[in-house]
Amino acid sequence: MKTRLLTAAAIAAFGFVAAQAQPANDAEMHRRAAKTASGTLFPGLLASICVSPDPATVVGDGGHKGRPIPDRSTWYAPPAQMFDNLYWIGTKIHSAWALKTSGGIIIIDTLYNYAVEPEMVEGLKKLGLNPADVKYVIVTHAHGDHDEGAHLFQQRYGAKVVMGAADWDSMARQTAIPGGQPRRDISVDVDRDITLGDTTVHVLTSPGHTPGTLSMIFPVKDHGRTLTVIYNGGTGFNFPHDVAHYDTYIATERKLAAAAAKAGATILMSNHSVYDHAWDRSRLVKLRQAGEPHPYEMGADAVARYFKVGEECALAARADLKS
Repeated sequence: MKTRLLTAAAIAAFGFVAAQAQPANDAEMHRRAAKTASGTLFPGLLASICVSPDPATVVGDGGHKGRPIPDRSTWYAPPAQMFDNLYWIGTKIHSAWALKTSGGIIIIDTLYNYAVEPEMVEGLKKLGLNPADVKYVIVTHAHGDHDEGAHLFQQRYGAKVVMGAADWDSMARQTAIPGGQPRRDISVDVDRDITLGDTTVHVLTSPGHTPGTLSMIFPVKDHGRTLTVIYNGGTGFNFPHDVAHYDTYIATERKLAAAAAKAGATILMSNHSVYDHAWDRSRLVKLRQAGEPHPYEMGADAVARYFKVGEECALAARADLKS
């Protein structure tokens, strides 16, 4: 009896070890790779597009639907000068930026309509900048949390609005955009530069999050030292969950990673604080002591890891379709 029990136990143990030794399926392997790439740097990114049970759920992102205005205490944030020439004028959740050049200001992303006046217009004034100096507004994609302020800057200050061609088309189909619908100024369907004064923003087509999503590379100054930013224009899986759309997203992550490496980008920015901690860094930069590294400067390796997380999470979701 004892021999039979030992034999049975040995067989069970062998089965357990064999099961443990079985390779993980493709989706799980990609999620593990994403977790490794993330480490402790990008927990919000990992949670939102890899761990979340519903990959269509994106923190704070959405279209132009009627919505109640949330309590100001949940979103308002004071503006901050993040670099010599770059100012954060976003909310606790969504980012908007003012890039100061010798020829005027380039705005990168706008906010929900309810936040445009208090965060962006008044924020610029609090920072000593004149909203009338805004010459371009680059909208990364046509979702309400990033584009509803574009019309105000265009109509009130004469700024030209830049957006991806496919997202201009999407916006044209909207019937009621809070804040108003901007006219089509500059439509981007291939990579191109936007130059104002002494500063050039390299605009990259980066379809995936939306068909016309734009990302960009541009220089910033930290006490006179030039650093390079890559700005990721769209993150979540807000698209039909099929192989073709995931393939587009994966190709974009690889494109942005290569562009960041070529440009020597050591700073990663997004339009959601959950991904790049803009709200936290806007406070940290005010506490920075002389000689301390900038809160946003993470190094080229960390930038590469950000896009690796996105790529691997998309590969995992794509593999799930076939399982």
